[in-house]
Amino acid sequence: MSFVSELEPRELWRHFDEILKIPRGSKNEEKIRQYVISVAERNGLEYKVDAAGNVVVRKPATPGHENAPITILQSHLDMVNEKNADVEHDFDKDPIIPRQEDGYLKATGTTLGSDNGIGVAAMLAVMEAKDLVHGPLELLFTVDEETGLTGASQLAPDLLEGRRLLNLDTEEEGALYVGCAGGADSQLHLPLKNQPLPENSVTLDVKLTGLRGGHSGVDIHLQRGNAIKLLARALYAVSLETPFHLASLQGGNKHNAIPREAFAAVSVAREHHEAFRSALQREFESIAEEFRPADPDMKLEVTPDADITAVWDEDTTATVLRLLVALPHGVLSMSYDIPDLVETSTNLAVANVENDQLHVLMSSRSSVATALQATRQRIRAIAALAGARVEEGDGYPGWKPNMNSELLKVMKKVHQELFGKEPEIKAVHAGLETGIIGEKYPGMDMISFGPQIEFPHSPDERVKIDSVARFYKLLTATLEKLA
Repeated sequence: MSFVSELEPRELWRHFDEILKIPRGSKNEEKIRQYVISVAERNGLEYKVDAAGNVVVRKPATPGHENAPITILQSHLDMVNEKNADVEHDFDKDPIIPRQEDGYLKATGTTLGSDNGIGVAAMLAVMEAKDLVHGPLELLFTVDEETGLTGASQLAPDLLEGRRLLNLDTEEEGALYVGCAGGADSQLHLPLKNQPLPENSVTLDVKLTGLRGGHSGVDIHLQRGNAIKLLARALYAVSLETPFHLASLQGGNKHNAIPREAFAAVSVAREHHEAFRSALQREFESIAEEFRPADPDMKLEVTPDADITAVWDEDTTATVLRLLVALPHGVLSMSYDIPDLVETSTNLAVANVENDQLHVLMSSRSSVATALQATRQRIRAIAALAGARVEEGDGYPGWKPNMNSELLKVMKKVHQELFGKEPEIKAVHAGLETGIIGEKYPGMDMISFGPQIEFPHSPDERVKIDSVARFYKLLTATLEKLA
């Protein structure tokens, strides 16, 4: 056990300390699922696992409260595995190394997994608690949320009986969330034409690193740089005055994370070598100055003797750069209805090369279905101009706010009683499983809330320690009020 187990409330942090040791990247949830089951079994609680791997644990009501309606608590088991390039860490076997800094809990060079590990730990604490007052509970632990909400999408329609749900997966203390964006991905595939490495050329590795990245929904409004976009922008500007060939270009690895690093290998004629490097440095300095407030640690490295034997031909190099420069990234529109809420955005999430094709993943979000459709059409049009093929998934629905929710009325009252002020009522520009669960179970009354978690999906992720105690207090007091 680490110092994390000594934080308050201990019943929650003790479970989170254990969770830090368990591999739980998306689609690799078996060990964390078994941990949940072990807690249920040692407390004599009934549980069920559906075909997708989602787990529901049923806890009987406190004596005298058996007739209260069922309340569902819900969190997802998986986390986003992100680390800095200079950090040696195997997410399949190495524990997350926690550290405490300025009142926050962080990891060491990796994501912490407080998204949604704190929610999971809170539910496990409720499962084990003997002194809480509550009605009958269904504790739902879903899988594979971070790669497309697939656990919730495959949720068995008969798994749940309750019709009021507390989702523990938002990340702003003092806020109750009553709506979320829908989203969908677009996969672009561009054929690449190769040629032998030109004679009398210099090969270079180009690396753009040190960007802050973050969650492509809740952090998109912060206007941080996208490493893929910025590297392509710099190289495209250089190509207008100094010819070169690309041999590779890649960056990003998660649809819901803003790319923090991007890498390219290039070939440039020896006589143009110095001009290329000077032009690239000039472009980088301009970009770095532009993004300095959001990404002060951006870094460009150019090293000689890249390990390449073939390059993309001139037309392919130009097409790749034009495509990446033209594709949108960032906030596309703000909500007319809810102040300061991003309505529509898109994230140029991943670029990589495989089987002589450039593969680009675009992840788009909107709380307005027609705006999401228009964004995907825009991406499709740009892809067509470049000669790229597009594959589109079905996406996931948004969650329309219900300001007349009975659950909302209860939680507003509890928050006022506990903390002397009303909570903020918000919607989030990110996909929550509530949208899918509400579609599968009509009539579900839902609220989402959580502690203060900042910079999720990046190695800067951190959770405000004292906010976790207040979050757990709000959760348990709400359960008592609902009983």
